[in-house]
Amino acid sequence: MTARASSAQSPGPAGAFAYPQRVRRSVRQWVRALRVGLLWALCSGPAIAGPPPAVAQASPECLERLLRELGWQVTRNDVASPRVHGGSPCTRGSLADAQSQGDLRLVLPIAAAAADDRATLQALLDDPATLCAYAFRLGDAARQATQALQANPGFRFTAVQLGWIGFGWAGPQAQGWQRTRALGRGFEPSAGNARAMEAFYTGQVRAECGVGRQIAQLATQRELYGDAGFDAAFAAQELSIGTFNVLHGTDSILLGHHAGELFADGKARRTSALGRQAFMGVPGFIEHAYSPWYLDDISNRAENFIVVDVSDAAAQALAAHGGFGYYDQANRRLWALSRQLEAGGKRYFERLLYERDPALRARLDPHARDVVAQMDAVLDDPFYRGFVIYVHPRGIKPVGYHIARLLDRNPRTPFTLELTLHNLHTTLYRRWLDYRLHACAELSAGTSAETNR
Repeated sequence: MTARASSAQSPGPAGAFAYPQRVRRSVRQWVRALRVGLLWALCSGPAIAGPPPAVAQASPECLERLLRELGWQVTRNDVASPRVHGGSPCTRGSLADAQSQGDLRLVLPIAAAAADDRATLQALLDDPATLCAYAFRLGDAARQATQALQANPGFRFTAVQLGWIGFGWAGPQAQGWQRTRALGRGFEPSAGNARAMEAFYTGQVRAECGVGRQIAQLATQRELYGDAGFDAAFAAQELSIGTFNVLHGTDSILLGHHAGELFADGKARRTSALGRQAFMGVPGFIEHAYSPWYLDDISNRAENFIVVDVSDAAAQALAAHGGFGYYDQANRRLWALSRQLEAGGKRYFERLLYERDPALRARLDPHARDVVAQMDAVLDDPFYRGFVIYVHPRGIKPVGYHIARLLDRNPRTPFTLELTLHNLHTTLYRRWLDYRLHACAELSAGTSAETNR
């Protein structure tokens, strides 16, 4: 499943050290991205430079309604100044859990002026705890989207297909898309955003896993907004799909002109420190560590994913180890151990290490059993079982499955993990706030007009 995202490669065996031009270009892109102001900072304080227009103009009533919608418990009491306790919602398993632990609490003074309430509520939309509350909604949306994509047998990927994206004999128009680039390299919705996304839920489409990741990201936004909101909030050009290189020249909200502020955390150091909910819906990829010369299956050189769930134990392991770097080394150890085994049959390592097939293990000689025991010990780390990702067309599975599977597909190279550039907590978060506050203002205006009749 060929990746087109930015990545950095590690050297192969002695004498195989080489960085192709694509990688050098990718490194430059990452360096530029690191200069962008990052929302998910480890220090306290506002992370968004100025509120979007709808936030600046919103009434205190709409601001409070939105915060309550996100999970804040707002009360009024005889206090001299607002009391904010965001807590640690990103470390919780659910919004209900966060609330039961006392997170997301706001007490406003009874006698406060409306302008004071507005300033407090506006500032709270930039609070890291609010971003975590939003991440709960992202996680729900990502799970709904990827479950729908996984359930569609018509959404497929084949190593050889006509065009980068194929909509079958009926063509893209029949499924709500129009071609913007030759050879199936670019498309955008032609008859409504939700209808276009439905083609991947129920229609017949062929695409590689990079497009699968794009669709999972866009489908997450569909589930977050609902169909009517998804149609209203985004222009068709903003939902462009195709090769990653093509997206950069479009109005794509993922990587194009409308992506806005991108967050770079390749080895997930900052995200791991924030907690499990900070990963929800975040895109990434698993990529070969050694040069392409060591690939046996070019169509499985990488796997693009979005994060669907992270268990508490997996989150704690990531935080303790400081992100993916530790697991790149663990993957390398798994690969080195696998070289001591003589693979036999289809899906050998997948059956041996992920499924732990008892019949297959019973046939191992004493040396092989010892090697497998060492591999089991590595894979017993909670990260491999509790870090759950969606990869097209493999569906929703823990990352350990993919590492075992790639030992079968490309046995001559270990694999590394990266989070890719994304704007879930920057531009897309601000746009969602804008949409919800506009909806509240329109509802309030309609109610007021009805009352004055």
